Amino acid sequence: MAGCSEPAPYRQESYVFGTRVELTIAGTPEPAARSAAADALALLDSLHQRWHAWQPDSEVAGLNRAFAAGRSAPVAPDLAGLLRQAQEYETRADGLFSPAIGALVARWGFHGDHYASAPPPADTVRVLARQQPRLADLTFPDNRVASRNPAVQLDLGGVAKGWALDAVRARWVKAGLRSALLNIGGNILALGRHPDGTPWRVGLQHPRAAGAMATVTLDDGEAIGTSGDYQRYFLAAGGRRYCHLIDPRDGSANCRLQSATVIVPPSADAGARSDAATKPIYLGGVASAMSYARRFGIEAVLLVDGQGEVWVSPAMARRLAWQAKPSRIHLLT
Repeated sequence: MAGCSEPAPYRQESYVFGTRVELTIAGTPEPAARSAAADALALLDSLHQRWHAWQPDSEVAGLNRAFAAGRSAPVAPDLAGLLRQAQEYETRADGLFSPAIGALVARWGFHGDHYASAPPPADTVRVLARQQPRLADLTFPDNRVASRNPAVQLDLGGVAKGWALDAVRARWVKAGLRSALLNIGGNILALGRHPDGTPWRVGLQHPRAAGAMATVTLDDGEAIGTSGDYQRYFLAAGGRRYCHLIDPRDGSANCRLQSATVIVPPSADAGARSDAATKPIYLGGVASAMSYARRFGIEAVLLVDGQGEVWVSPAMARRLAWQAKPSRIHLLT
């Protein structure tokens, strides 16, 4: 009967963390769905303001000033939790994921709404990289945080969106939602299944063309994350591309791949892992992709290399539906 039908999915879009946010809430009456969406967006906006890397009044900027001066500073419990979690990820990634390199990100011109048009002087990049800022330098005395290395400058752009996915999902579960999808700039987390009982199906952005290169299934609690050279980048003289995915080892911003995508199994930190794990996979390249993926408990991986060649792991291949199938697909093992 019509009166027993499921409510139509409620959808809302916004712009937070410098990217587009899409919320889909299904199986919930519209007033409750609207309230859950508003709560989620308020949380995301609060995190964005508090953890902004270059706004001088943000919590992160305050910590960075304290680290540079050799002082400790009070830290909110949620931010302390994120930093501890990120320390663990940094270790798993052999330092190829490191939110401590904010000074390098800034020097490359990615702290602002408009990017540079030329790379910074190589000697300044080398100096910053040789200071070896790492999250491992952080300590947490009482309810404070300090750094043993004054070169540590936090930029949480490589993990904050994923952490926020987990935070929103936890709130939605507590509120009784049973079917929802949250997309923060291509980092996507599923709550429950699609109202028809099937897994969600989401698109994977083509790194060099408009629209999706493929779609992939996403089940309850799973998260998908992508890092690529096609959103935050600039083209220098001669057309060389530099992107925001900076290598902590040498400070370079060379675009090793066009994109790296992973699907993370359900866990309390699935969103955060979907964000962090793509960094060592991207920077390490094809040869080490599966090694780094498995350190994060991930088997489903898709890469588009610098020449546009597609690499897919068996676990990812089983879930893909190509929009335009590549002429050749390489196997990741």
